[in-house]
Amino acid sequence: MKLQRKNRLRATALGALAVSGALVLTACGSDDNTGADANGGTKTSAAASNIKCDGAEGQLRASGSSAQKNAMDLWVKNYMAACSGVEVNYNSSSSGEGIVAFNQGTVGFAGSDSALKPEEVAESKKICKTGQGINLPMVGGPIAIGFHLEGVDKLTLDAPTLAKIFDTKIKKWNDPAIAKLNDGVKLPDKAIQPFHRSEDSGTTQNLGKYLNAAAASDWKYEAEKKWPAPGGQAASGSSGVATQVKQVDGSIGYFELSYAASQDITTVDINTGGAAPVEATSENASKAIAAAKVKGTGKDLALDLDYTTKAEGAYPLVLVTYEVVCDTGNKAETLGTVKSFLTYAASEDGQKVLSEAGYAPIPAEINAKVRETVAALS
Repeated sequence: MKLQRKNRLRATALGALAVSGALVLTACGSDDNTGADANGGTKTSAAASNIKCDGAEGQLRASGSSAQKNAMDLWVKNYMAACSGVEVNYNSSSSGEGIVAFNQGTVGFAGSDSALKPEEVAESKKICKTGQGINLPMVGGPIAIGFHLEGVDKLTLDAPTLAKIFDTKIKKWNDPAIAKLNDGVKLPDKAIQPFHRSEDSGTTQNLGKYLNAAAASDWKYEAEKKWPAPGGQAASGSSGVATQVKQVDGSIGYFELSYAASQDITTVDINTGGAAPVEATSENASKAIAAAKVKGTGKDLALDLDYTTKAEGAYPLVLVTYEVVCDTGNKAETLGTVKSFLTYAASEDGQKVLSEAGYAPIPAEINAKVRETVAALS
């Protein structure tokens, strides 16, 4: 079982690396991304033929969510390989920092794992001038609960137990609540070391939303970007939390599946109350995200996720990362590149990259609305 799970995670990581490597090779080619065909003519690379660079020029700066870093890295490499002379620089910081940068007007768009709050929308009107900031769902995926416990290679937890672990109410791995969910698993008498994000994080907020919905009696904190509970240890970014879990025996933490895959970290199966515990996979996350409803108004496409789903094979602990842009009033010098880049990200090819990198594509019906909105940005 451990070998099968490790192989799945490794395959995800290798798939992402293979795509990344291919994109790097493409980027290292000639500026026009063409070469000689068998007849002595020229041929256009797949990246160049499928990505429309119309209106794109100069440098585009963006920042925010670290949850989408691995997806954004692939998008940027592919896009820059196709669009000669255009530079896209995405600073993977945190959702909170991305929104601040957007509302200060220092980036063309921001990445956030949580939709804009009303006060953030109000603030955005100072930058968007004739419009306001809107949420465009671009990346979906599971929030994996990764753990490192020597001698244990498979673990099932439910929302109430997770709430008590991250609230440091359950302190030992052989606690009866954990043992009840893991019949036949030899759990050690070892202290649990939970890790959480040190900075404002949309991943933290989405974990809070899940625990609020699925373990309301055990998780009494508001779902905010700042970690709310006492105890535990903090690390910077999803990569930082994953690194600590990888290194520390007895640890547990939360991060996007791609980080578990790249560091070969074993993940928790979640008991939703359904027929069987559900593994954190892109496919299982897609089943949960497919049931999402648009709750935003006008051009805003913020989603309402069902964290309490018991549908067979649906992994409930999911997040959606939004690219935050102005609906109107975008800066003229970056508008063309923003539209061109986000058009690629929302395209069939752009969304396919997500699956290869351990993320979940946005459901087709919602993604069609995203493409329509991107096309109308002004």
